[in-house]
Amino acid sequence: MKLTKYTHSCVRLERDGNVLVLDPGSFSEVEEALNGASAVLITHEHADHLDRERVLAQMEANPGLVLYAPAGPAAQLRTAAAGDGSGAAERIFDVEPDTAFTVAGFDVQSFGGQHALIHPLVPLVANVGYLIEGTVYHPGDSFVIPNGLTVQTLLVPIHAPWSKVGEVIDFVIASGAERAYPIHDALLNERGLGVAEGHVTRFGELYGTVYRHLSAGESVQV
Repeated sequence: MKLTKYTHSCVRLERDGNVLVLDPGSFSEVEEALNGASAVLITHEHADHLDRERVLAQMEANPGLVLYAPAGPAAQLRTAAAGDGSGAAERIFDVEPDTAFTVAGFDVQSFGGQHALIHPLVPLVANVGYLIEGTVYHPGDSFVIPNGLTVQTLLVPIHAPWSKVGEVIDFVIASGAERAYPIHDALLNERGLGVAEGHVTRFGELYGTVYRHLSAGESVQV
């Protein structure tokens, strides 16, 4: 399975001609990531994970593209797409935590349910993490780890307004993943990214996780 990272938290997975994209947000290369895609998974409603206008434009242009998201953003997207003549509204589906489904030839499991706390005065929103093919885990904006499963490829929110580097390290350690790659990195400059990734690399190795930096547009086999 080919994994391509785009800016921030957007990831594209390709296998046997099928394409699945996660979190094409406002910082990301949405059109490039969704080119030829069959399905989109959205972890939560924040714009850096879901660029509504650009995603809906791609759904209108591609009548085979389906989208799964938590109930709130899914309903908002259906409302926005209603009456546009593309049928996009009928291709947008709700996802609840602790469910399993198959889309675009990929087996998907969902976990979590709640965005990490930013501040008590900032309202919480729903957040669903996705485990793809039992191997690649995208947590969205949370540090929830799939229960009862060992993740092989972990996508790590390397920096966020809701986290500190110690929590990122603990997330990597607790996952027990074989390998890890960054997501949620668009808010850091090169110096900050180097510091955060240095800690994750060093402590990850102590617990058996190999962390590797991926730049936007770079691909790996997982």
